[in-house]
Amino acid sequence: MNSETLIKIENIILQRGGSTVLDIREFQVRQGRILALIGPNGAGKSTLLLMLAGLLKPCQGKFYFQGKPVESRADLATLRRNAAVVFQEPLLLNSSVYENVAMGLKFRRLKNEEIRNGVQSALDYFGIAQLAKRSAKTLSGGEAKRVSLARAFAIKPRIILLDEAFNSLDPPTRETVIDDLKQILKETRITAVLASHDREETLRLAQDVSVMKSGRIVQSGKTAEIFNHPDSEFVANFVGTESILEGTVHSCAAGHMVVSINGKSIEAVGDCSIGQKVYCCLRPENVTVSNYTQGKISARNIFEAKVSKIIRQGYFYKLTLDCGFPLVAYITIPSYEDLGIATGGNLIASFKATAVHVIRREK
Repeated sequence: MNSETLIKIENIILQRGGSTVLDIREFQVRQGRILALIGPNGAGKSTLLLMLAGLLKPCQGKFYFQGKPVESRADLATLRRNAAVVFQEPLLLNSSVYENVAMGLKFRRLKNEEIRNGVQSALDYFGIAQLAKRSAKTLSGGEAKRVSLARAFAIKPRIILLDEAFNSLDPPTRETVIDDLKQILKETRITAVLASHDREETLRLAQDVSVMKSGRIVQSGKTAEIFNHPDSEFVANFVGTESILEGTVHSCAAGHMVVSINGKSIEAVGDCSIGQKVYCCLRPENVTVSNYTQGKISARNIFEAKVSKIIRQGYFYKLTLDCGFPLVAYITIPSYEDLGIATGGNLIASFKATAVHVIRREK
């Protein structure tokens, strides 16, 4: 086992109510990194998180913590002492902020001075020292979340597990809490695993990603790898690859392919045999739109497009285009206004061959 691996599980089966909810061949969490478990509702993210915390016991398989198998009650106790869980709801006691943050330290029967120092350090980390004497019942949602995070960090865990921990927060508060948490994790080098279905949250926080489906891990890797090079249609859909086009490889030479899609040819980088059925995946941010009056376009793939649909999404517009095949692009509000885009209008859509991720289709 790699010395950087904090947790590793192999051939895990976990059942609840007579049904198998986890069936994981191999999964690992690297020391000092932030890993996101992503997947649709019911994929098993929360169940896996609770198992990693030692709160659910698998029916079979091997579980290693800090390189040692978790087998006995003593092993399980060691895991639980070194893990902290933060749930979607803060679950605070009806007492002061200080008492809530001190709870884990008191369970560990530390000396009063150690408890005071631990609480103060955690409160300072999350900028809530001024709330120490406040009743938890009087806190706003953001303050309560910071208290629950401070309570988790106060015990100085080896790993912190966050289960959809930011869903209940309003957008501005959520962004601030996530940014602060990321900085604190960087400073403390505490390992973190978060269960999430939010792409932006994953991209902002996680260095590593594992994608789950029906209790299984279907792809793991660094965040950029998962989002830019999904290895299945399911993963591509989940990580926001808006354009997934079915085609057939027409030619392939020297790592350069031409894929035929609805009578159109798309150039891509890769190596597939001629006649291979593939998916060509394009993220919307990699598609450029322009009008006929603009200058020469350097991209290898250039198509005339008709605007089928326009949706305002925050600070940009999402365009659905008909190029003889459907294509989705994002465009900034100033560019949208400059181009005078309207439903039914004509544009030029372009993208680089390197922006096309090719997945072989299963027969």
